[in-house]
Amino acid sequence: MSAMTTAERRAYAQICGEDGAMMVIACDQRGGMRTLLAKTPEDQAKIGNDVLGLTKMDITAHLARHAGCVLVDPICAVPGLVDQGVLHRSTGLLIGLDASGFDLTPEGWRVSNMVPGITARRVRTLGGTGAKIMIYLRSDTPAANTANLATLRDVIADFAAEDVLLVVEFLTYALPGEPPETYAANISGLIEGGSRLCLDAGAKVLKIPYPGTPEACANITEMCGPVPWAVLSAGVDHATFLGQVEVSMAHGASGVIAGRSLWKDCISLDRAVTRHRLETIAVPRLREIQDVIARHFRA
Repeated sequence: MSAMTTAERRAYAQICGEDGAMMVIACDQRGGMRTLLAKTPEDQAKIGNDVLGLTKMDITAHLARHAGCVLVDPICAVPGLVDQGVLHRSTGLLIGLDASGFDLTPEGWRVSNMVPGITARRVRTLGGTGAKIMIYLRSDTPAANTANLATLRDVIADFAAEDVLLVVEFLTYALPGEPPETYAANISGLIEGGSRLCLDAGAKVLKIPYPGTPEACANITEMCGPVPWAVLSAGVDHATFLGQVEVSMAHGASGVIAGRSLWKDCISLDRAVTRHRLETIAVPRLREIQDVIARHFRA
């Protein structure tokens, strides 16, 4: 099991709240954010990175300041968040390495892509506390993971060499022709298996989908040992996510990295509307999540 270095521990503390639990606001989405801001593909294509950058600034200013950290992309959000003074001095900054979308092999396996040029050293020069990488995994299909695990190992080695904190996220997915009910029945096992693959590759902090059951959460906690794991929201509605956080925290999770469940119905091309909704809808949701974390987390 890979232990954090002194520098990584310091950075980890900066992405956590005062209670020591991870509380990160994720707004590194680009394609997904466009689909929330406009209904048609034509209108979505008209939304430039500058507009996304302003939306991420509003989320950071009105929501992330109540959390430990914000997760953003290096295309729309930084260095602007830092250079324009939007990011509060007490808020940690994680920079996402993964590009939007994915490639497909002839077998239908997903291949993750990274934003070019965003190395550990570049993350540091952008003012990042650390970074986040996301890869796709099917732990029951080893050949599907070859390219993505190679990418993960390379990135982990780069960040270790520079002594910069790296949060490792994975998502699983249905294979071509796989019945939805079969995939759904396998989710807990796929998330446990994906967590094992990331740990074996050297991950020191995990961001994972909700494992599906209390037993799966407990299994992942035992598997991780000293490695902290956070549950992600995956865009589910707020009430559903609250329940997932409750189960995850009760069975050993170290916090939350949440995005769309907080702000997906708050953002608008009208920034005044966005700001109002963030304050009146998203902030109360965040407080509810923090209350759940406080009931269960013990540093």
